[in-house]
Amino acid sequence: MIADYEAFKEVIFKISGIDLNAYKERQMKRRIDSLIRKNGYKGYDDYVDALKINGSVYEEFINYLTINVSEFFRNPAQWEVLKEEVIPYLQKEFSKNIKIWSAACSTGDEPYSLAMVLSEFIPLNQINIIATDIDDQILSKAKTGLYNEKSLAAVPERFIKKYFTLVGKSYKISDEIKQCITFKKHNLLKDAYPRGLDLIVCRNVLIYFTEEAKNDIYMRFNGSLKKKGILFVGSTEQIIQSQKYNFEAIKSFFYKKVSDL
Repeated sequence: MIADYEAFKEVIFKISGIDLNAYKERQMKRRIDSLIRKNGYKGYDDYVDALKINGSVYEEFINYLTINVSEFFRNPAQWEVLKEEVIPYLQKEFSKNIKIWSAACSTGDEPYSLAMVLSEFIPLNQINIIATDIDDQILSKAKTGLYNEKSLAAVPERFIKKYFTLVGKSYKISDEIKQCITFKKHNLLKDAYPRGLDLIVCRNVLIYFTEEAKNDIYMRFNGSLKKKGILFVGSTEQIIQSQKYNFEAIKSFFYKKVSDL
């Protein structure tokens, strides 16, 4: 008998490995309760039974749980800073072949945007970006690379002409850009992080986590980056007291690793 939301969180952790304690509770509980009501389940017990036996219900839950709002070149001014200042800095500091991780990459808009920007600095066959997300369904969409017109609103026209093909009413990203990205499943809260990175891009996802979870993630990001590597965060995610994690703010939303923790 699942008596309340606390017990529900424990069961979900056993089933999926996702720790709902790391998410802001009021917001997440409201989303889950709404999903249960929408699908006509009587309560947590009834819903968990369905999650255990029905793969499509489970996939819907994971997809709903991981808030996937993504678009190419989201907040274009920040991408201009990346192009004009951050990438030249990284190439000067490390090498032409920058090691990049797009964490919580959602439907792939972000890592594909990164590949397009990098294509103006180095050949596509030298670009290799790790892109991760917790959601298998979303990763499948990212690998397919089909997007609606709205998702491309901020994409520079030169990139649309060069790297997209109109397929019906959708836009398909080119295979040469796809080949720059290695998509993998990854849980930010429990899985091992890549190491020796020059740039981590993690935008518009940490706002959903508790302060304790964010603290742990920022510390682990420090461990993933090389000294002087850069962390690029979302427009609502400026890091308060970044020095606590041995990061130095170099521009709004861009943080340089000063040293190991």
